[in-house]
Amino acid sequence: MALAQETVARGPLFGVRVLELAGIGPGPLAAMLLADLGAEVIRIDRPGESLSRLPPERDPTRRGRRNLILDLKRAEAVAVLLRLVERADVMVEGFRPGVAERLGFGPEICLERNPRLVYGRMTGFGQDGPLAQAAGHDLTYIALAGALHGIGRAGGPPVAPLNLVGDYGGGAMFLIFGVLAALIERQRSGRGQVVDAAMAEGAALLMTPFYGLHAAGLWRDARGENLLDGGTPFYDSYRTQDGAYLAIAALEPKFFAELAALIGLPEAFVTTQYDRAQWPALRAQLAAIIAGKTRAEWVALLEGSDACAHGVLTLAEAPRHPHNVARRSFVEINGVTQPAPAPRFSRTPAAVPRPPAAPGAESDAILAEAGFDPATLRAAGVLG
Repeated sequence: MALAQETVARGPLFGVRVLELAGIGPGPLAAMLLADLGAEVIRIDRPGESLSRLPPERDPTRRGRRNLILDLKRAEAVAVLLRLVERADVMVEGFRPGVAERLGFGPEICLERNPRLVYGRMTGFGQDGPLAQAAGHDLTYIALAGALHGIGRAGGPPVAPLNLVGDYGGGAMFLIFGVLAALIERQRSGRGQVVDAAMAEGAALLMTPFYGLHAAGLWRDARGENLLDGGTPFYDSYRTQDGAYLAIAALEPKFFAELAALIGLPEAFVTTQYDRAQWPALRAQLAAIIAGKTRAEWVALLEGSDACAHGVLTLAEAPRHPHNVARRSFVEINGVTQPAPAPRFSRTPAAVPRPPAAPGAESDAILAEAGFDPATLRAAGVLG
């Protein structure tokens, strides 16, 4: 007989305390993901400074945590932060190298206060090296990693892949990966440590399979000429009759054969799928066929089959797709439709995230819990 398991909707990171020093890009997303999975995250905002173009209460990346305003340029505010550090498991900051040290809350000071602290540092180029102090953004980080070079059409310039590869894939995800690994190691050693997460290095690590293929002579160092970069006609997007797009990813012969049978592609193209000499003609044939029906017609015919073809959905359409609805892949918080927490857990599922609060909305409660008198700190200008 199967054993019954207690299901608690509070997430697997329940009990982990995180301090997030407000920043942009990967830091807020990393803190959001930790909060999604149950960590108690306190976001520390800067006084009088907005780091987002969105109103705070409608910014999904602020969801799930409490917040406090501290003017960390003041010694009294740093003293408050260090008191909070004593009770934390993790701290995340995204300043340029040396800034936290200069302000008085660098890793050495924080780990002296709390030897079990995992101190997560998020930068573009890392804490040292020739570019450590240089400014940058996602596009420049992935350029350095070799990732940007391979994204785009043959004969054209590199194309910015939103800021998914550097900021969020190479940055936020690897910061979380490092923080969770350090928390597991702490169970053995009883000691915290510094996690130096660099977006350029994370983006490079995401490219590991392609470096391997290139070294083996199986990947051309040119855009739009390879298996997964739009170079093949059976891994690309095609315009439909109504001006929308259909994504085709029928890489394997058995899937391509099913696609061909369903859309009426001549058998001759199936038997020569991987013949590069035939690709221009195959691409033209696919484009002509797909242009003959609307996206909705192709979806009705192809989705759910092994043809590996799906309609390209907009941000407004994706939450309404029947699969996403059935899986509850999106939630609405403060009137904003946004992705739900992921992945799923059988015994400790994540709860629906709490709405983002206005900066400083919980300053008094957080300070009182840490043993401070909020009125005194406010009068001293510590809260900005």
